[in-house]
Amino acid sequence: MSIKAKYCNNYFKKIYSSSNSIKDSEFELLVRLIESSQKSKNKIIFVGNGGSASIASHLTIDCINAANLRAVNFNDPEMITCLSNDYGYENWIGKALGFYADKGDILVLISSSGQSENMLVAAKMAKKLKIKVVTLTGFSSDNPLRRQGDLNLWSESNEYNIVEMTHHIWLLSAIDYIIEKNKEI
Repeated sequence: MSIKAKYCNNYFKKIYSSSNSIKDSEFELLVRLIESSQKSKNKIIFVGNGGSASIASHLTIDCINAANLRAVNFNDPEMITCLSNDYGYENWIGKALGFYADKGDILVLISSSGQSENMLVAAKMAKKLKIKVVTLTGFSSDNPLRRQGDLNLWSESNEYNIVEMTHHIWLLSAIDYIIEKNKEI
């Protein structure tokens, strides 16, 4: 077996194992939360740092274009730098929620480590605003963000790309499930 084949086989096994670790009840709750936003005409707010911000952008577009869901993300560099400059980096997401979130919205916080202070502040602000919080984390099972959500999805990996791919797969599969389900109606 070639080096490439060995590496890819091992890598894909890690992604499969991690992405397959979501419990049925967790996946069903994720789908129900997303569907509830559609029924109530609320929106899903996706937020991430770094690579997780890219996931947030991708999911927002799929929600809007493919699933007919209201969705936004906070990836606008001008907003991030403005709010970070005026209120501190740790507070920028919470401040953005104060401007954009409505009661009944769903906040999806994507953080590989679950340690980012801006995510923790955002989760607390979401509770004050009465919006549901879904967290997606990895690395340590006792990371602080994992304790903040109404639904906390955790990838058992210490590798950024495995954690990020798992989060992406979980979220996309929930959206794709809703799209398929809506085709049947």
